Amino acid sequence: GSSHLSSRTLVWQACRRSAAMAEGEPKKRTFRKYSYRGIDLDKLLDMSNQDLMELFRARQRRKFSRGIKRKPITVLKKLRKAKRETAYGEKPEAVKTHLRNMVIVPEMIGSVVGVYNGKQYINVEIKPEMI
Repeated sequence: GSSHLSSRTLVWQACRRSAAMAEGEPKKRTFRKYSYRGIDLDKLLDMSNQDLMELFRARQRRKFSRGIKRKPITVLKKLRKAKRETAYGEKPEAVKTHLRNMVIVPEMIGSVVGVYNGKQYINVEIKPEMI
């Protein structure tokens, strides 16, 4: 019963693969262009904090409206500096921080942050999905 069906599908998949090879088309990986709530990444990077605030969810809006304190600002400055000093195509140096509850803004994408967990710093690369 079921074993016969699975072997048939395996044969079919193998045939499809060989047909694709015969055509000589290399399998291309298309990267999905990331967008946050329907807005492309490059547009997000150009936005002001006020415009970003309107996109965020309620908790993040509240945090922004209550004012960005000194500590997150210094972390952002260090991240900018680390990004400036790296060569193109390389990961920037990790910036260590104890701030685990920081709101991730589009500007931070691509940076590496060492987040303290009470014992050691865990390096986290910030990706667009984390906004």
